[in-house]
Amino acid sequence: MKNKILFGLSLIFGLMMLNAGLDKLFHYMPMPENMPESLTNAFKAFSDIGWLLPLVGIVEIIGGILFIFPKTRALGAIIIFPVMVGIMLTNTVTDMSGFPIALAFFLVNLWAIYDNKEKYSILVG
Repeated sequence: MKNKILFGLSLIFGLMMLNAGLDKLFHYMPMPENMPESLTNAFKAFSDIGWLLPLVGIVEIIGGILFIFPKTRALGAIIIFPVMVGIMLTNTVTDMSGFPIALAFFLVNLWAIYDNKEKYSILVG
């Protein structure tokens, strides 16, 4: 049962990251009209750095795809972790409106990392 729940959450998480990454490259989702000014300014600043959003988008795409499949989930979780830290910081410092969803996805990422901790043992010696 645990494996089915983890796979379901991993599929949703991976598809959300894939969608977010593709949007950063192709800009097909409109920005919400009622976004707070602080968040609008933050996204404008990210966009002004021409290479940042495409880089984050590529990392989200690669990490999201890897996260979906059990054999590559450990690698996908580590790849996507810095992006999740940025998402958490954005949703705590800039605007708290997306914090519950960001926290849920952050916890899914941490669960995947914890569930694959034996695969990381080679990294720490």
